[in-house]
Amino acid sequence: MTERPFNVLGIQQIAIGGLDKGALTGLWTGLLGVEKVGDYVAESENVDEDILRLGSGSHAVEIDLMQPIDPDKSPKVHSPALNHVGLWIDDLAAAVAWLTEQGMRFTPGGIRKGASGYDVCFLHPKGNDESPRSGEGVLIELVQAPSAVIDALSS
Repeated sequence: MTERPFNVLGIQQIAIGGLDKGALTGLWTGLLGVEKVGDYVAESENVDEDILRLGSGSHAVEIDLMQPIDPDKSPKVHSPALNHVGLWIDDLAAAVAWLTEQGMRFTPGGIRKGASGYDVCFLHPKGNDESPRSGEGVLIELVQAPSAVIDALSS
């Protein structure tokens, strides 16, 4: 195995899904007091989400509360309830290239803009014959860290 050309810097987000985003928001914002900072709706991703934030600056972590637009269509953002974990990556393109060489399976769509405006891609939770490596049952989002996060979390 060649030397890894990227670093995982920290947790960027956790994404929690449910059939009733109102109940999720009631818990996370209403009862726990986590600040809502945005919304994101994408029919192509079958998602209506509230974006919350814990902490501030480069050390902030997002909590995305996701409800499917249509619970009968895929992706099923509500199942499992802990939908995915997002990781800050210092060099996303290098990570994707290297992980591909290692046999990692990615979800369709490649590197693209995510809900918060950062470039993202996803490690598939299950491998296949062509790409046997995977998130070992967990959907993992790799998120290109902006320079301020790289500086704050690399030191």
